[in-house]
Amino acid sequence: MARFRTLDDLDAKGKRVLLRADLNVPVKDGRITDATRIERLCPTIKELLAKGARVIVCSHFDRPKGKRVPEMSLKPMQAALSAALGVRVGWADDCVGEHAEEASAHLGEGEVLLLENTRFHAGEEKNDPALSAGLAKLADAFVNDAFSAAHRAHSSTEGVAHLVPAYAGRLMQAELEALDAALGNPQRPVVAIVGGAKVSTKLDLLGNLSGKVDVLVIGGAMANTFLAAQGHAMGKSLQEADMHATALDILKQAAANKCEVLLPVDLVASEAFAANAPHRTVGQDVPDGMMALDVGPASVAAVVARLQQAKTLVWNGPFGAFEMVPFDAATVAVAKAVAELTVAGKLKSIGGGGDTVSALKHAGVTEQMTYVSAAGGAFLEYMEGKVLPGVAALAA
Repeated sequence: MARFRTLDDLDAKGKRVLLRADLNVPVKDGRITDATRIERLCPTIKELLAKGARVIVCSHFDRPKGKRVPEMSLKPMQAALSAALGVRVGWADDCVGEHAEEASAHLGEGEVLLLENTRFHAGEEKNDPALSAGLAKLADAFVNDAFSAAHRAHSSTEGVAHLVPAYAGRLMQAELEALDAALGNPQRPVVAIVGGAKVSTKLDLLGNLSGKVDVLVIGGAMANTFLAAQGHAMGKSLQEADMHATALDILKQAAANKCEVLLPVDLVASEAFAANAPHRTVGQDVPDGMMALDVGPASVAAVVARLQQAKTLVWNGPFGAFEMVPFDAATVAVAKAVAELTVAGKLKSIGGGGDTVSALKHAGVTEQMTYVSAAGGAFLEYMEGKVLPGVAALAA
């Protein structure tokens, strides 16, 4: 991985620092229901404040499509950010222009200012040079701590980074170092678990991983497509008939790369997609009228056996319909095995992606993993081997 500038390279004393955060947190009836992203941002802000910086926080929220939508204002985040930091946080009713410039100019050392939603401007998602320049006028330095938005070449993630000295915040740094440990320069053997519904949405991911890891474990409904491509009956299981040739190509590519692909050897099948539906364990063939909703105990044992020999794990996607008991069994069992190996110092474990985070929380192991990324699209694109514009702009 190319070297990138961090807070260690920034002399923050007396400087106005524009901090790109990800405050796109869940809000219901004007109240924040999960402040995790706000809490994970605090170490970077506190460090900057301790070093004498004046911190100006900007972020997108939801999809206002370039218009001012009152219910998509960042205003509710002001009190939450202030509470999390333990300091007063000021407010600017725009992210550029006279009001924002005046508020940032009057910001004192050790003070924090929150700007209004960057996506209230149509130029944000177009990476408009004028909007980038407007953001750059506010600050002496730019710190990006929003890895989850780093795959977007927007004004507040990429454009402004070319106009003032740019650095990675501690959260961005932690994400990049964890991903580098998983795929850039990992300890081997490396196991990747990839689940999810469709092969078609993870073609680039599977292709890139097959050339980087030693064992590729395929779970979720996408495993049904691979099994069907090999001639197994899938009953009424979710699978992509038009992706059979592609699935076989992926298996050939993995074999050429000397990457072992681990498919389920047994499945948990049911006639109904419902919690606590009657079910039974079958082999790799699903009877007519039934659907595979999880992988079976023999498959779990095979995965755990590979993990016990591994040094590094990268995980994206659950094994089954983990939202419903008992079809969460495989995901929970593997997650607990991963946690045990990680705590014992035998495995470096990195997980990410929306469903993966939810599944790991469901299994109660997020705190025992080496690193769990809250980023969705950016995590996936990094694992696919793609260049993330917001990261490339921080290269030293």
